[in-house]
Amino acid sequence: MAVKPGLALAAAALAAYAGAFFGSFQFDDFNVIVHEGAVHTLGAWWDSMPGIRPLLKLSYAMSWSTGSGGTLAFHVLNVALHAANVFLVWEILKTLWERMGIGAAPMAAFAGALFFALHPAHTEAVTYISGRSVSLMALFYLASVLAYLRGAPRWVSPVLFLAVLGAKEVAVTLPFALLLCEALDLRRPFELRAALKRQGLHWAVLGAGLVLMAALPRYREMLEASLALRSFGDQTALQIGALARHVAVLIPAVPPNLDPELAPAPMAAGLAVLAALAVGVALLRLQPWYALALLWFLLHLAPTNSLLARVDAVNDRQLYLASIGPLALAGLALALAPRGRVMLTAFAALVLAVATVARNQDYRSEVALWSDTVRKSPGKARAFNNLGYAYQLEGRKAEARTAYERALALDPGHMQARINLRELTHIPDPRSPDAAPGTPR
Repeated sequence: MAVKPGLALAAAALAAYAGAFFGSFQFDDFNVIVHEGAVHTLGAWWDSMPGIRPLLKLSYAMSWSTGSGGTLAFHVLNVALHAANVFLVWEILKTLWERMGIGAAPMAAFAGALFFALHPAHTEAVTYISGRSVSLMALFYLASVLAYLRGAPRWVSPVLFLAVLGAKEVAVTLPFALLLCEALDLRRPFELRAALKRQGLHWAVLGAGLVLMAALPRYREMLEASLALRSFGDQTALQIGALARHVAVLIPAVPPNLDPELAPAPMAAGLAVLAALAVGVALLRLQPWYALALLWFLLHLAPTNSLLARVDAVNDRQLYLASIGPLALAGLALALAPRGRVMLTAFAALVLAVATVARNQDYRSEVALWSDTVRKSPGKARAFNNLGYAYQLEGRKAEARTAYERALALDPGHMQARINLRELTHIPDPRSPDAAPGTPR
């Protein structure tokens, strides 16, 4: 019986992402994969080590080698990673709901995992090839959490945590997530000291990982760039707005967008974030299902949407792990509905699946993706510049010129759009070896 729900979840994920296999390389894919020789062969990858995100780069090298530089091998692995993550979410939620004493645990876990499988916000972590940094990290992350919850041999979860850090550094939240899971267990009193003792190896891995990151020049450069990017006040106001947008995308009241516009929120709105955090902590032992939704969400956005500034203040792919808590609560709510819970769950899943299928179509080409982006972000100069370059690579020079001019009207100081416009009549044929898709961004 346990196999059937798992197969249904995998089938739902594969059906929703059937269109993902035909997507092209996009945006950052060119910088981190297409034009990055270190991920074109296993030997080149090995020669580039030590470096940041070694397991992620290894996966790129394997996909590039398997698919001879085409996109299909990348998409196959990305979708497979997502299907595996859906299965892990299902298993974790079953365990958590049972520990909270939820009678409808199987149905609630299935519904929450189904919503995770089908939510359109996750296309950026699945269909966008560079989004693998999130989905690969999530695979090891969720496996580590499940191994800990299910009482696997003591070394298994910490070793998986080590793999997580080798995929993406935002995984530093994992020991805190384990503490949260401990606190949500109503079968026994929560004792912080005992929990920390059980997780000693995880904290040791975290400490070693932070030391290693500090030793790598690239991480130091990233930290210095982050600290110089914007002031504390500007960063705080911007990230309050980012959290609000994440909530809107999750509901979903706002559609996914590769390059969203983001306005700073009033600093007073930060009180709402602090209030949500306080409510989550207060409900840990009283109504842990609400605590899971609030605290899991805030915890997993903390590395990307808090104090450390990033060039892109908000990305939909940051919701991939963070969404699990709220989507679990949505699944629980429908599982406990007094009547029609199966029909309600099926209807919600259908709405999400239709949106995901439609969103996958935007990734079929650069022109399609950036056309969608400028519709949703009409004030973003970068989006118009990238649309112009996508047109330029297709030989559609008149449309490219219009897009570049629009980018400069929005931001007269946008140097790349100015350069692209000036060189528009001199660019080589996009099919020639001199053409470099993705470079002038």
